[in-house]
Amino acid sequence: MIKEIIVVEGRDDVAAVKRAVDAEMIVTNGFGFPEDLLDRIKEAHKKKGIIVFTDPDFAGEKIRKIISREIKNCKHAFLPREKATKEGNIGIENASPKDILDALKNAKAEVEYERKEFTIDDMVYYNLVGNDNASKRRTELGKILKIGKCNSKQFLKRINNYLITREELEEAIRRL
Repeated sequence: MIKEIIVVEGRDDVAAVKRAVDAEMIVTNGFGFPEDLLDRIKEAHKKKGIIVFTDPDFAGEKIRKIISREIKNCKHAFLPREKATKEGNIGIENASPKDILDALKNAKAEVEYERKEFTIDDMVYYNLVGNDNASKRRTELGKILKIGKCNSKQFLKRINNYLITREELEEAIRRL
């Protein structure tokens, strides 16, 4: 059972999540959502907490950023792109109930303060920037750490803001 309210993009996402877990949801209907919807999400966060669970695509990331900017310390669940893709269509609605449940159970809270555990020097040291293989390494580490696929700037922000420890990062790197 998930106690938080799950924020998803569309009706098909609601149906897919309902196959995996019994939870309350708020639907954004894309990233052009009205101001009163953001107020509803803020209120849900105050009362029960929220998990932002958007598609692993550009629109999903844009929605995630809008909500994160307005609501501090919410949780984020990530689904790898290949687990959310069916016949070229990318979306939560394409994922299996097991993969959806796994993503929700591994949701990470984003901290309010700016944490500086990792720096760009660490990104270079761990071969996560500045080489031909860096993007692939970040993608694979994003899956292992359950923080989603991201560019180097997003990756650094996520490992800091989702309280990933150095030990967790190094263990994930060993698993590569």
